[in-house]
Amino acid sequence: MMTFLPVMAKAQFNVDRLMISGEIALHYEDYVLSIQYFNRVISLKPFLYQPWQYRGVAKFYLDDYVGAEADATEAIKLNPYIDDIFDLRAICRIKQKNYTGAIEDYNKAIALKPMAQNYWFNRAICRMNNKEYKAAHAEIDTINRKWANFAQAYALNAEVYLQEKDTVKAAKCLDKSLELDPYDADTWTTRAYMSLARHQWKDADKFLSKALHLKPKNVNNYVNRALARINLNNLRGAMSDYDTALDLDPNNFLAHYNRGLMRVQLGDDNRAITDFDYVIKMEPQNVMAIFNRGILREKTGDLRGAIADYSKVISQFPNFWTGLSYRARCYRRLGMTAKAEMDEFRIFKAQMDKHLGIQPRWSKNKIKQMRKRSEVNPEKYNQIVVEDEDKQHVEHEYKSEYRGRVQDRSVDVEFLPMYLVSYFKYSNGVKSYQAYNKEVEDFNRTESPRHRLYVTCNPPQLNEGQSKTFFNLIDSLTATIQASKTIASTRSKLLERAVAYSCVQNYDAAIADLGVYIQTDSASALAYWQRAVCQSMMVEFNVAHGDANKLQAASAILDFNKAIQLSPKNAYLYFDRGNLHAKQKEYAEAIDDYTKALELDPNLAEALYNRGLAYIYIHDKSKGIQDLSKAGEQGLYDAYSVIKRYGSDK
Repeated sequence: MMTFLPVMAKAQFNVDRLMISGEIALHYEDYVLSIQYFNRVISLKPFLYQPWQYRGVAKFYLDDYVGAEADATEAIKLNPYIDDIFDLRAICRIKQKNYTGAIEDYNKAIALKPMAQNYWFNRAICRMNNKEYKAAHAEIDTINRKWANFAQAYALNAEVYLQEKDTVKAAKCLDKSLELDPYDADTWTTRAYMSLARHQWKDADKFLSKALHLKPKNVNNYVNRALARINLNNLRGAMSDYDTALDLDPNNFLAHYNRGLMRVQLGDDNRAITDFDYVIKMEPQNVMAIFNRGILREKTGDLRGAIADYSKVISQFPNFWTGLSYRARCYRRLGMTAKAEMDEFRIFKAQMDKHLGIQPRWSKNKIKQMRKRSEVNPEKYNQIVVEDEDKQHVEHEYKSEYRGRVQDRSVDVEFLPMYLVSYFKYSNGVKSYQAYNKEVEDFNRTESPRHRLYVTCNPPQLNEGQSKTFFNLIDSLTATIQASKTIASTRSKLLERAVAYSCVQNYDAAIADLGVYIQTDSASALAYWQRAVCQSMMVEFNVAHGDANKLQAASAILDFNKAIQLSPKNAYLYFDRGNLHAKQKEYAEAIDDYTKALELDPNLAEALYNRGLAYIYIHDKSKGIQDLSKAGEQGLYDAYSVIKRYGSDK
């Protein structure tokens, strides 16, 4: 019996290693790769609930809500006593608008963890979405008794009252919510929507401005503030809002359509045509946009294009006299008198007492007139479009670890990641800069690895095919290493395999290979560098999971120090060590390292970006914004959004 113990222990060890690698990939948002790891664990031990749960989480972040729900269900069958799994399945059901199923899950989650505020809150939202308004109010009353200072519960109560058309009670709830928390963007947005509905444009502008200061990437808020500003005759501000909305969401229908109308008023005809072209590409049968484009084509001299647009509208609305009049005018300008007279006769016959054919003058009052998006009336072709009323509401953020993509969570601005050796080329949007390191190039030249090594700080998330390629490479390198008689003869293969392990985020295995490599070549800066990065990645992962392993962080610093001693002119080493300091909130040490990296390589835009953040975190905003501006100049355009965020803080 004892002879089987080592095999069993090894199998257990392999499963544990696979689980940890999968969790690391999940932490670093490499969802496809994490699924590959959890698939392997499930095939080996299908009775464990955690791989089903974690695979469900990965599928959720890939928007596979059906698959995520199925995995969560399997995990619940294996262990029905974990509240997090019910939360995961509930959020998956919410994404599929199965609010009844989500309520059932939250009932079970609350039974397991009665004081989890987010479960109560989410269940109340589900009741509201199910139009169970009485039950939703009762739920919120319970929340208010348990957590009296929970501002968002009052905001949710206001939303329920609004759906019941009780604006007086809604306003009181919103006032209470903002009294408790004046920094909630969604609550300001709800207040703004109430003002928009009442045509209180000045208040709407003020409330939406507050919401956008707190949450600057909300496209709908820019579109709605533009509407308020149009009605306040602030056309420059409205145009700026439409421009910003389209920067954030290039396919936004309302922003394109209404910006096109504003450009008509401002005489910017060619760019207005561009906007309407885009709208028509999105909605080829949108007669209102087609007619507006026809008017613009006529104004810019494209008479045949104008006739084509007018004809499309007239074919759907034969009694649209304005369209017939405009088409007749184009026919006359082209000398097509017979066709012009036919259109004019139709108008004359139907409306003998009306003089048509004169384009209505665009005035300040005209631009303020509005129509609903679903309203199709060609006579309202020149009116600003607003969403249908039932869409004018705030989309609530469910309080959950799984409420949205990891990358969409409300987190502080992140430092750009470390440089490391990889099989992927450097690709970071900085076109004039190429990552180069002499040690890496020397290894490529002297060792002839199976795949060329590169320096990068931005390896892509792996797809399924790439994951399999790297797993096959690892297996192949392993076979070569095991067949070798001495470590020295296969040393380079250890480094190659360590890099492959790094690519699939199996950092423990990479660290082990690099340890053996360093035993045979203690003068390899490359090996110390890669091991330091792998240890740093493990430190970050462990901290995120509540395990602040100071020993491993110290070990990573020692490896960076040794690599710098061996290769003192390698700017990437100082940059990476600076990152490790920054992650530990040692900002002064981080700034020193970033500064040294920039002395060695002034084109290292990532060092400027990260040093800028470090300066901001020690409250030296002036130097921080200066560095971020230079990083933006060198191609890291995200720096400008950081400048906008911190530059506007008071």
